[in-house]
Amino acid sequence: MSVGMALLLAVAAICVVVFLIERCKLNPFLALFLASMLLGFAAGMPASHVVGTFEKGAGQVLGQIASVIALGTMLGKMLEVSGGADRIAMTVVALAGPGRLDWAMMVIGLLVGLSVFFTVGFVVLVPLAFSIARQTKMPILHVALPVTAALSVVQGYMPPHPGTMFALAAYHADIGRLIWMGAVVSVPAAIISGPLYARFIVPRLPVDAGAQAAHAHGVDTPRDPASLPGFGITLFTILAPMVLMLAGSATRFMGPQPGAWVQALRFAGDPNVGLALAALLSFWTLGLRRGMTREKVLAYSSECLGPLAGLLLMIGAGGGFGAELMESGISDVIARAAVDMHVPLLVLACGLAAGMRVAVGSATVAMSTTAGIVAPIMAHGSTVSPELVVLATGAGAVMFGPMNDSGFWQVRDALGLSVPQTLRTWSVLETLIGVVGLAMCVLMQACGL
Repeated sequence: MSVGMALLLAVAAICVVVFLIERCKLNPFLALFLASMLLGFAAGMPASHVVGTFEKGAGQVLGQIASVIALGTMLGKMLEVSGGADRIAMTVVALAGPGRLDWAMMVIGLLVGLSVFFTVGFVVLVPLAFSIARQTKMPILHVALPVTAALSVVQGYMPPHPGTMFALAAYHADIGRLIWMGAVVSVPAAIISGPLYARFIVPRLPVDAGAQAAHAHGVDTPRDPASLPGFGITLFTILAPMVLMLAGSATRFMGPQPGAWVQALRFAGDPNVGLALAALLSFWTLGLRRGMTREKVLAYSSECLGPLAGLLLMIGAGGGFGAELMESGISDVIARAAVDMHVPLLVLACGLAAGMRVAVGSATVAMSTTAGIVAPIMAHGSTVSPELVVLATGAGAVMFGPMNDSGFWQVRDALGLSVPQTLRTWSVLETLIGVVGLAMCVLMQACGL
C-alpha cells in the first residue's frame, strides 16, 4: 500500500466518524464501529477478519482500563455524596484567605478532579464557587474559572481518567512515571489557564458577566460543616490510589529478584488493585464511618456505574478502530512515512488529537483515535518517552474547547455566559492548557526525561 493511499483511507475514515457524529447525530460508539468496518473493507481485509479485528481491539482496550474507570468512578461517587469535596473546598479556602481565593479554587479543582470526571466535579464545585463569590462580593468568574480550568487539566493529564488511561494502554506507558510527569505538566497548566488567565480576562468582560447565574444560585444552602468528613481523612482517601501506584512503579528499580514485601507492593500498586483498595477505603472513611448504611453504599456504588456504559462502549470502539488501522497495514505505512519525514512525535500526537478535538468535540474520542495512529510509530524505535506521548496526546485532546463539546455548553449555561463570552473564557483556557502542556512535554524531553 502506498503512503498516499494509506493517508487517504485514514483521513476518509476519520471524516466518516466526524460526519456520522456531527451531521447524522449517531452515537460515537456506532459511528466508530461503522467507520471501522468501512475502513477494513476499503483496505481489502476479509469480512470475517474485519469483525474479528474490531472485537480483538475493543476487548483488549476494555480489558485493560474498564475496571480502572469503574473503580475510579466509585471512589469519585463517594467523594461527591459524602460531602468530601465540600470539606476540601472549605478547608482550602479558609487556609488561603480572601486575597488568594482564585489560587485556592485552582487547588480545589486539582484535588477533587483526581477522583471525579469533569462533569461531576463541575456540578459539585460550581455551586460552592457561587457561594464563595456571594460571601466575598467577588465576580463569579474570578472564582469559577480557576476551578473549571483545574478540573479540565486533571482530565487531560492524570490517570485514572478515561482518555489518559486509553493512551497509557496504547503507548504501553508506566503509570507511576505518568502520574509524576502528569503532575509536573498539570501544575503550570492549571496556574496559567486558571488564576493568571482569570485575572487577565475577567476585567475585560462586561461587569454583568455571570451575574444572572450568580443571582439564580443565591438561595443555595451550604452543607452543615459538622456533617462533613474530616479534611485529613478525605485527602488521604483521594491520594491513596496515587500513592499506591507510584510505590508500585518505584519497585521496578529494586532489582531483578525482589523480596516478598516488594512483590506485595508491586501487586498493590497495580492500577486495578490500587483503585479497588481505595474504593473499599472510601466505603469506610466516607461512608460507613460517617453513619451511612451498607445498603446506601451499595446503592451509590451501583448507581454510578450506569452512566459509564456509553463511555466504555465508546472507548472500546476507539480501540477497535485503532486495531483496524494497525491490522490493515495503514498505520504501519503512515508510521514509516512519519519517521522518514522526521516529524517530531510529540508534535504529531498533539496535532492529530487537536484536529480530532475540533472535529468531534469529545476529548476521549480524540485521544483514542490519535492513539491508534501514533502507537505504531512508537513501535518503529522511537526514543521518546511513552509517558510524554500520552501527555502530548492529552494536550491536543483538550485544546480549543469547541462548540461541539458538551463541556462548552455546560460551562456556558452554568456560568450564565453568552457564546462569545464562553469562547473568550472556556475555549481560550482550554487552548492554554493544551499549549502549556505541549511546551512542558517538549521541555521535559529536552531534559532527557
